[in-house]
Amino acid sequence: MKKIKAPQPEQEKEMSFLDHLEDLRWHLIRATLSVVIAASLAFLAKDFIFDVLLFGPSKGSFFSYKILCQMSQALGFDSGFCQEKLPFAIQSRTMGGQFSAHVWTSITAGFIVAFPYIIYEFWKFVAPAMHENERRNAKGFIFITSLLFFLGVVFGYYVITPLSINFLGKYQVSDMVLNQFDLSSYISLVRASVLASGLIFELPIVIYFLTKVGVVTPDFLKTYRKYALVVVLIVSAVITPPDIVSQIIVAIPVLILYEVSIVISNIIYKRELKNLNKKGYDQ
Repeated sequence: MKKIKAPQPEQEKEMSFLDHLEDLRWHLIRATLSVVIAASLAFLAKDFIFDVLLFGPSKGSFFSYKILCQMSQALGFDSGFCQEKLPFAIQSRTMGGQFSAHVWTSITAGFIVAFPYIIYEFWKFVAPAMHENERRNAKGFIFITSLLFFLGVVFGYYVITPLSINFLGKYQVSDMVLNQFDLSSYISLVRASVLASGLIFELPIVIYFLTKVGVVTPDFLKTYRKYALVVVLIVSAVITPPDIVSQIIVAIPVLILYEVSIVISNIIYKRELKNLNKKGYDQ
C-alpha cells in the first residue's frame, strides 16, 4: 500500500521593497511601544528614579565615592572623594523644567529597560535573510548584546558619572562663582555618560557584523591597534574629567573590549573562509 505524501508547502515569495518597509514599520512600532510602556512605569517611579538613581552620584555617600576614597587612602593619596557633601546645588530655572526633566528621564529609562526587546525586534527583522544555523543563535545574540549594553550602562553610572560630577561639581575659576547647576544640564551629563558607555560596550557586536560582511578582518584590527589606542584615549578624554587617572580608568575596559573584538573577528573570519572553501569545493 503506497503512502500518500503530504503536500509540500509552497515556497515563500520573495518580499518586495515595499513589503520590507511594511515589515520594518511594524517592528519599529512594537519596539517603540515597549519603550512607551517601560517609560510609563519609570514615570510612576519618580521618587526612586530621581532621588535614588539620578541624584545618587551628587551625594558624598554614593557607593563609588566610598570605594574611590578607600582606594586613595590605601595608596596614601589625599583624595577629593572623601567628602560628605559635594559643593554644588541643582536648581530648575524654568516653569516647565522639572516636568520636562521628568518626561525625558522616563523615556531614557524606558529605552534602557526595553533594550533587550528592541534588539529582539531588530533580530526578527534581519533573521529571514540569514541561514538556519545563524537564526538558531538568536537567543545567544540577544543575551550577549543586552548583557554588554547593561554592563556599559552600569560602568557609565558607577564610574564615568561620579568621576565627571565630582570633578565638574568642585571646579571653580574663582571663589566668587558658585556652582549652581541647572537640572537639565545635570541630567544631560548623567544621560550622556550612561548611554554613551552602553553603546561603546557594543563594540564586539559591531565588529562581529563588520567581519561577517567583509568590511574588517582580524589583521586589519591588529594592524591599526595603535591607532585604536589613540582613539580610545581621545574618547576617554572627551567623556571624562581632564585628569590622567580618570582617563585610564575609562580606557582600560574599552581596550579590553577591543582585544575581545579581535578574537571574535578572528573566529568569524576563519568560519567565513571555511564556508567559502566548502562552497568552492562543492561546485
